[in-house]
Amino acid sequence: MALFAQVANMVVDRLPHRFRMTELFNKLVALTTDLVGIPGTAVRTADRERCFERLLGIVRHVPGVDVRVYRSRGIPSFVALPAHSRTADVLLCGHLDVVDHADTGVYAAHVADGRIYGPGAGDMKGALAIMLELFRDLHTRHPGSEVGLMITADEETGGAFGVKHLVDDCGLRCGVVLVPDGGGVTEIVSEEKGLLHLRIRCCGTAAHAARPWRGHNPLHSLVRGVNRLLEHFDNARADDAEWQPTCSLTVLNTPNQSVNCIPDVAEGRLDIRFPAPHSVGTILSTVRESLGADIDVDVIVESEPSVFTSDPLFVAVVESITGRAAECIRAHGASDARFFAHHGIPVILARPEVGNLHAPDEWIDIASMETFYRICRNYIVERLGLKM
Repeated sequence: MALFAQVANMVVDRLPHRFRMTELFNKLVALTTDLVGIPGTAVRTADRERCFERLLGIVRHVPGVDVRVYRSRGIPSFVALPAHSRTADVLLCGHLDVVDHADTGVYAAHVADGRIYGPGAGDMKGALAIMLELFRDLHTRHPGSEVGLMITADEETGGAFGVKHLVDDCGLRCGVVLVPDGGGVTEIVSEEKGLLHLRIRCCGTAAHAARPWRGHNPLHSLVRGVNRLLEHFDNARADDAEWQPTCSLTVLNTPNQSVNCIPDVAEGRLDIRFPAPHSVGTILSTVRESLGADIDVDVIVESEPSVFTSDPLFVAVVESITGRAAECIRAHGASDARFFAHHGIPVILARPEVGNLHAPDEWIDIASMETFYRICRNYIVERLGLKM
């Protein structure tokens, strides 16, 4: 811990003087930079465990809370609740995993121009730092307060073994959940598109590329099917071009590595997003009809569109602290918030200002971190009737 404190102080010392505002500010910057340096991804499982233990170690030192560790398919998560309680009125929910980058050298934070840069800084290591500090402070000042904290490790790969497992299988419930994984400081997400990640596969007959009539090229069949599907999505677009179903071919491959060989199998991956009133069922029917009977379709991840019920008190606190009107927005991505919404649990989906998400130079705005902390703290204090 002494080494971490030394490194943290060095990071904070590099900030322009106008950004060194409070002890809280320094804590948030130090913890965020520390977490960015741990590349917890689906393929870097050892680093994922290291990040999980780092967070778990912090929470276990918070007085008056019980921490329960869960594992589903080997993926860790934990829930911290007021001692001897199985629920909380306000639940803070976040994920520690980030998208994978082949170059491990990018997993290091740097501070410039009032921002923290690095993979996961905005999605969502900075938000984790805020939630951890907020959770620790509230339980220290208000022992037994009805505030919980959930940290999972598989949001970037669908959330099936994190939040979905805890909510659907373990029966975790709360009065309202705050998920800082979408929107902005004054932007609150009211609706998210549904999601389908699909594996598509076509079999053929291998042959020499000089005599293609002796084989059947599955790549050709797969590409023709995908083109029909993309044309369907393009033709279905209405005036609101952005709030429409979208389909992206993100992977296309075969086991063949020879340029003069026709492969015997071809595979691809599709990422499809769709708003209500479309559903998983209607989109899958469209996909299968467009691709044709020769192409197999397997679902990797599926989620229905979500409409969130928020809390007017949160909106009032946002406007009081920022002096700006809060705005409800629609999000094209999917978050773990959907698993709560599908059980009728109110969701607050907002966060600090972030950018370049999923890129090596992802960032989070430092000043907005403290603003968002104050918003969340004041909201919880007012909702639970605590003293400031």
